[in-house]
Amino acid sequence: MNNALQAFRGYLENERQYSAYTVRNYLKELERALPLLQAQGLTDWQGLRTQHCQALLAKLHRQGLSPRSLSLTLSALRQLIKFLLREGTLTHDPMVGVQAPKQGRPLPKNLDVDQVNRLLELNDDDPLVIRDRAMMELFYSSGLRLAELVALDCPQLSLTDREVRVMGKGGKERILPVGNKASEWLAKYLALRPALLKGKECAALFLSNRGSRISRRSVQARLTEWGQSQALDSKVHPHKLRHSFATHLLEASKDLRAVQELLGHANLSTTQIYTHLDFQHLASVYDTAHPRAKKK
Repeated sequence: MNNALQAFRGYLENERQYSAYTVRNYLKELERALPLLQAQGLTDWQGLRTQHCQALLAKLHRQGLSPRSLSLTLSALRQLIKFLLREGTLTHDPMVGVQAPKQGRPLPKNLDVDQVNRLLELNDDDPLVIRDRAMMELFYSSGLRLAELVALDCPQLSLTDREVRVMGKGGKERILPVGNKASEWLAKYLALRPALLKGKECAALFLSNRGSRISRRSVQARLTEWGQSQALDSKVHPHKLRHSFATHLLEASKDLRAVQELLGHANLSTTQIYTHLDFQHLASVYDTAHPRAKKK
């Protein structure tokens, strides 16, 4: 059964081209679930049945896992079963009818425009400060995910066309506009980037102080530090800048489809929750557009 998990890892990485973060999370969930399935007497994946999956869910629930964590476990298990069905290891789907408990979806928090402006008021000749401002300007300008930003290579950015080409979830590419301020600070950073390379060769757009590709953890730490030093009353992290980008753009444009495309969301429902559309706006769209809502 462990061998099947390793083959599944290769499938996620090479064929589905999932991010390392997603692959790690899926395997972590499956490695936690496997001993609990084996404790039910399961010795191979061919024997997996609906009752095994339901008992697994109940056991994890009794252990105190949140609905969100249970949903991730079931998502990982469903992906594994799809893989096993494709490989012929399974001839039936044991997940039919198995559902995770419903979970609330808390609305993500964003910075208001004044807070963003205060955060980005960094004026210093230090190359690392200029790099940090360029990163934050790009997060806010284009709504990038953290993984997308750290994976950027120099050829993916065009200051001439003021656009950046990113690889999103599932290996989907999208081209995003880069605003004036972001272009200005990226140009300043690129002029100083050779000094950060320290004689090394690296295609990464954003570099660490050691001349290598900056890590996710470093970006998170730097944004947290800047939030504190700029006296913001809430913690700053990359996802909050992405959410602020979406919220402010939606408030100004009311164009949900455009925001969906820019964020790289596969489903419109994700964008609706992500940008916390209020019911009043939805009602006004309905009143304006629906044939039965219009007054004669």
